[in-house]
Amino acid sequence: MLAKFFETLYHKAFVNIVVEGGQTSIYMELCSKTKVVESTQATFETDKVNSELIEFINSYIRETPYFYISVLDMAKDQGVIPTCEKNRLSYYYDLSSSEHKCSDKKWTYYTSKPEIYEIEKVYKEIGVDFIFSPFTLLSNFFKDKISSTLAMYIILQRGYISIAIFDSSELLYGDHLDMEHDASEDILISDDLDDDIELDLEDGIDLEDIDVDSDDMELIDDFGDIEDLDSIEEIDEFSEHKDVEEEFYETEEVIAESDEDSFNEDYQRFSLIQSSIGRYYKDIKYKSSFIENVYIGDGVGVSSDMKRYLEEEMFLNVYIRHLNLAEEVCELAKMEFN
Repeated sequence: MLAKFFETLYHKAFVNIVVEGGQTSIYMELCSKTKVVESTQATFETDKVNSELIEFINSYIRETPYFYISVLDMAKDQGVIPTCEKNRLSYYYDLSSSEHKCSDKKWTYYTSKPEIYEIEKVYKEIGVDFIFSPFTLLSNFFKDKISSTLAMYIILQRGYISIAIFDSSELLYGDHLDMEHDASEDILISDDLDDDIELDLEDGIDLEDIDVDSDDMELIDDFGDIEDLDSIEEIDEFSEHKDVEEEFYETEEVIAESDEDSFNEDYQRFSLIQSSIGRYYKDIKYKSSFIENVYIGDGVGVSSDMKRYLEEEMFLNVYIRHLNLAEEVCELAKMEFN
């Protein structure tokens, strides 16, 4: 009771950290109950914890004992499994070196134990309260669509692509792609996949070939702080046309200085997504349904080429919305206290 009383005297500070591409982005909010009193964001040219980064955080949290530090899990070896049944998890993935958790009593997300321990080690000077999976972030960001729409949902990060296919809140398939590592593997398999996918698109995909008949374990303490999705609040309506037009209008100006690099990265992302879709259709482990719509949370600033590749080469309907990863991590952290 006394602790609750003192808690009302101070603001809560949420420190949210995203490390990608050798940079650390930190977004912080001071909150009074559900009201945001102040917010700030900064990017540091380092993927380590240095004195400048610590001073920036301390300048925000020194006036309150109630601060919470959250990190977006950037492990290479992570993903999702379309079940929470313990005896079926190993059918999809060997979890012997992974930490995992059931989400929404329907699907499981997992991550590498060594990389979780590495996060704790890197941030031991300031501590870590929550480690959030990008798939939890994806589910929150697209929750209004996931609950009712069969579609592929994608989060684009610098160096990573997180993919999930949902049908009325049921996870059908997920993939976490490392652009550097998976791109080299994709070169070896892309010819076969491209041939198969192009053949399907030209001849028409035979829906009878798609299997539509288809019919989790303890976590370390820190990883266990990731909440199930039951408490996620509704987000604003996903306005497809507005998002596509406005976001590409803004991002194309930014990308103009590095068109060639952008073209190469966007084509690489397209190739990896195309290969992932091919695996989804071919792998008998997954309950396959024909995908027409793709919703993308753009955390990197892609060009219009990315949308064009998916629409013209794979005949998908593509909708894109800008995504601030660190701000979305903050939304997950605040849900822990709702």
